[in-house]
Amino acid sequence: MNLHLHLVLVLIFAGAASSSWARVEPGQLNREVLREQEADRVIKLPGQPQVGFKQYAGYVTVNQSHGRALFYWFFEATTQPERKPLLLWLNGGPGCSSIGYGQSEELGPFFPQKGKPELKFNNYTWSRAANLLFLESPVGVGFSYTNTSSDIRELGDTIAAKDAYTFLVNWFRRFPQFKSHEFYIAGESYAGHYVPQLSELIFDNNKNASQADYINFKGFMIGNALLDDETDQTGMVDYAWDHAVISDRVYGDVKSRCNFSDPHPSDDCNNALNEYFDVYKIIDMYSLYAPTCVEGNSSVSAIRQLPVLHGTAPHLFSKINGWHKKPTGYDPCASDYTEAYMNRPDVQQALHANLTNIPYPWTHCSNNITFWNDSPSSILPIIKKLVDGGLRVWVYSGDVDGRIPVTATRLTLRKLGLKTIQEWTPWYTNHQQVGGWTIQYDGLMFVTIRGAGHQVPTFKPLQSLQLVKHFLANKKLPSGPY
Repeated sequence: MNLHLHLVLVLIFAGAASSSWARVEPGQLNREVLREQEADRVIKLPGQPQVGFKQYAGYVTVNQSHGRALFYWFFEATTQPERKPLLLWLNGGPGCSSIGYGQSEELGPFFPQKGKPELKFNNYTWSRAANLLFLESPVGVGFSYTNTSSDIRELGDTIAAKDAYTFLVNWFRRFPQFKSHEFYIAGESYAGHYVPQLSELIFDNNKNASQADYINFKGFMIGNALLDDETDQTGMVDYAWDHAVISDRVYGDVKSRCNFSDPHPSDDCNNALNEYFDVYKIIDMYSLYAPTCVEGNSSVSAIRQLPVLHGTAPHLFSKINGWHKKPTGYDPCASDYTEAYMNRPDVQQALHANLTNIPYPWTHCSNNITFWNDSPSSILPIIKKLVDGGLRVWVYSGDVDGRIPVTATRLTLRKLGLKTIQEWTPWYTNHQQVGGWTIQYDGLMFVTIRGAGHQVPTFKPLQSLQLVKHFLANKKLPSGPY
């Protein structure tokens, strides 16, 4: 064999080994896997525009003996799905649907519309950057269910993370062609618990996982995320005062009567907090300057409050109904359109959803989950562990969110004590406009999105797509006009 030919063969085999250690091409799938995938294939939803990418939806069992199954909706990337990473998106609550918020009102391809039995294609869907997977988690949320009623009473962070991990292992067995893709997780709000906890499980289990169950996990990104009880609560009150939402007296009362490190607030503290939350009955806590939904028949308007969910963090504010108020977006009534669409029998049939005839309607946030068993007061030890473990970690914050405001997140990240690599720097979008600011820590990137509320992709779709593209590519956002 001549030297030139030998070199060519070495390069070919080396490239194959590095790029496809577990790659399974669609043409190599066995008959059973193909049958399962085809059973989950969504051919076309009612009112859906014509698209060129594939989508799948259905159930993955996470506990056979209990009859626990999680519902997912998966979209291949709009172009070149075989070359793009896989991104799992999780919404929070706890008890709220990633399909209701993430897919239908934030970053998915299809948005329900007002007064029309049609879906609108979202030009800024994150499936332009990645293969996109939405999961309704834990059981009891959306279409996800259990045949063992006691499971609902045992829910908490630990079970949510374990079930989500089991879901992923089983989902990759159903879709082995995506196992070799780089895998990332993103989410917002209470997903500040879900995402790092699931990331830690993957990180730890990967050390001893067989090749069949190994997940090619690279990092995670969380937005307006609940991370630390003390700083999250301090930041909420400071932000409300800084933005002229509460009076000097209410601010002074909360600061003097409440100890944000104490999980058992006094009556005086609760009275002060009641006054603090009163203002968020008339304006949208999740986006201070957005209108509220005032349509007479609105069932999920911005001022409606969910039942108190006892046991969740932060323990001080979990006693206040306002903690669980449903967020809204540019159209403050968008959640109404989603709820109407997802409860249509023809839509559920097309999605292979509600096969067991769940005895309650689909809702954005579960009315059946009223207790949460475990919720650590701080997620920072997990963040620090995963940063030290070499995972890519980005945290972002829409800066007009009053629920988990940028003030809170800055105080929280300060607690990590990470070295600053690049100081507070503007980043640009639309070539000329400042999209927000970044600060690069040793192992963690923090990004603000100017003018965005709690659900950043809803309020700033162009900027959020730019954000996720840079995160996935591990590139800094542009620090000047371009």
